[in-house]
Amino acid sequence: MATAAFPIFSTRRDHTHYHQHYAGSRQAGVEIGTLDGRNRVRSEEQVKDEAAFNGIIGSSPALKFVLADVERVAPTDSTVLILGETGTGKELIARAIHTLSARRGRPFVKVNCAAIPFDLLESELFGHEKGAYTGAIAQKIGRFEMADTGTVFLDEIGDLPLALQPKLLRVLQEQEFERLGSGRTHRINVRLIAATHRDLIEMVAQNGFRSDLYYRLNVFPIELPPLRERSDDIPLLVSHFVKGFANRMCKSIRIIPPETMAAFTSYSWPGNVRELQNLIERAVIRSNDGVLPNPVPVFERMPACPQKTATRSCPSGMFSDSLRSLILRTLEDTGWVIGGPDGAAARLGLPRTSLISKMKKLGISRPRNRSGPNLITKRNETGLEWQSASQ
Repeated sequence: MATAAFPIFSTRRDHTHYHQHYAGSRQAGVEIGTLDGRNRVRSEEQVKDEAAFNGIIGSSPALKFVLADVERVAPTDSTVLILGETGTGKELIARAIHTLSARRGRPFVKVNCAAIPFDLLESELFGHEKGAYTGAIAQKIGRFEMADTGTVFLDEIGDLPLALQPKLLRVLQEQEFERLGSGRTHRINVRLIAATHRDLIEMVAQNGFRSDLYYRLNVFPIELPPLRERSDDIPLLVSHFVKGFANRMCKSIRIIPPETMAAFTSYSWPGNVRELQNLIERAVIRSNDGVLPNPVPVFERMPACPQKTATRSCPSGMFSDSLRSLILRTLEDTGWVIGGPDGAAARLGLPRTSLISKMKKLGISRPRNRSGPNLITKRNETGLEWQSASQ
C-alpha cells in the first residue's frame, strides 16, 4: 500500500502568540507595526528573545502560556519555581529566564541536588576552607559564590536534604552564608531558580520539606505541561530531532511515514521530550533509504487492560490476543510484506527476525487462498512462507 511522505516541518518559532495585545507583534524575529505604520525593525530585544528560546520547540497553547509567563517574570529578580514531570525541559526554561533577564551576561550556575551525595552537597553549594574536614586539602569556592551577580539554578530541589534547607533559606532571605570551616560571612547577589518533579506540597504535609522554604521558593511558579498535553507540538519536535540526528550521523531522512507520525502522536510519552529525543535517535540509527522507521515499541502501542489495579495485571492470554491482533492488522495493511522500509517490521518498530519469531510463536501465517495479482510463494531459511507479486 502506497503511503504519502510526511513532510519535514520548519522549526522556526512564531512569537505572535503572546504579544497580540501590544502595538507590534513579533514573527520570525521581526517586529511588525500593527497600528502606527512603523517600518519593520530587528532590534536587540528580538535577537535576545530568539537566543533565549533557542531549543524550545512548539506552538501549542499550553507552551505559549508557559513562554508568556517566562517573559513576564524574567526582567524581575523574583525567585522562580519550575514544576513539571521528568523530561519536560525545566532547564531550558530556567536558561530562558536567565537569558531574558538583566543578569544575562553574568554566570548561570546549575546544581542538580539529586546527583550530589549528601556529604558533599553543602561544600558544593557553599564551599569550604582548607582543613574543614578530612580530605579538604584546599579551599573550595561554592556554587553560590561562583554565581555572584548571576543566577543559581537548583534542579531537583525536592531532593535537597532537610539538614541543608535552613542554610538555603538563609541565603534566599539574607543573601549571605559561611563556608564550611569558616566564621566569615560572605554576602552575595544572586537570583534563584529552582525546579522539581516532586509534589512539594505533599512533601511539606509529610514533613519531608520545610514549609517556610517552600513558601520562599514559591514566589512565581511555572508549571510545564507534559508532552501528552502538547500533542500539536510533536510533529515539530520530531522534525527538529530528526534533522539534528541525521546531520550528526551524516544520514538523509526524506520520509516520515504517516503511520510512524501517528504512533508518535498517540503515544503517552511518560518520559516526555527526553524520551521522544531518545527514540528519534534510535530511529535515525536504524533508518534505511531515507525513511524513518517507527521506533515506538510494539508493547507500548498495545491496547490497555480494561481493568488495571495494583494487585491485578493483564492476563497473559489477553496480552497475546492483543499482540496477535496488532501484528495481523499491520500485516494486512502492508500486504503481508515483512521486511523493507514499508514492511510490517518497520511499522511495528521491530527487527525483521523478531517479527518472524513472534509470528511463528503466535501461529501467524499468510492465508494461502487470497485474491489479487499473480503471487509467487517463497520460503526463507526459517521455513516461514510469504508471497510476492510476479513480474
